[in-house]
Amino acid sequence: MPSKSPLDVLPCSLLKSCAHVFTPAIARLANLSLQTGNFPAQYKRAQVLPLLKKAAPISNLPTMSKVLERLVLARLWPHLLSSANFSQFQSAYRKGHSTETALLEVLGGVFTAADDKKVTVLIGLDLSAAFDTVDHRLLLDRLRLEFGVTEIPLRWLQSYLEGQTQFIKMS
Repeated sequence: MPSKSPLDVLPCSLLKSCAHVFTPAIARLANLSLQTGNFPAQYKRAQVLPLLKKAAPISNLPTMSKVLERLVLARLWPHLLSSANFSQFQSAYRKGHSTETALLEVLGGVFTAADDKKVTVLIGLDLSAAFDTVDHRLLLDRLRLEFGVTEIPLRWLQSYLEGQTQFIKMS
């Protein structure tokens, strides 16, 4: 179960200790969300906690939001991986891959080009907050056209992306 969120009505420790009681209700909520293609609006609100010593603030979503995200990822990820359009060089969010494996791939290409006496230009971009800048319509179109995500799953992802809100908590 994800870590505690200040937006949760019930603490995660209670959900964990009484899993036998809460699991059927959580499963029903998740199944309804996935069957209808609707991400519940009450789980789209994040509390942002600005931290002066950190580069970026921390955004806390309700635990149920994180649970639903993980369930969809578990269902969607195998589909994306099996697609001919999935880049084998994708390193982020992939088990056994990291920035180190991506760097090794890039360096391998640079060294091969140098061995072949080719000129190489490398431009590096920091896209650490890239998701915040992605055009949602473009993302949904790409999922539909290139990865075959359609109908209810696509509607669920659209519902998830639309209407996200946040508020800042000052301590």
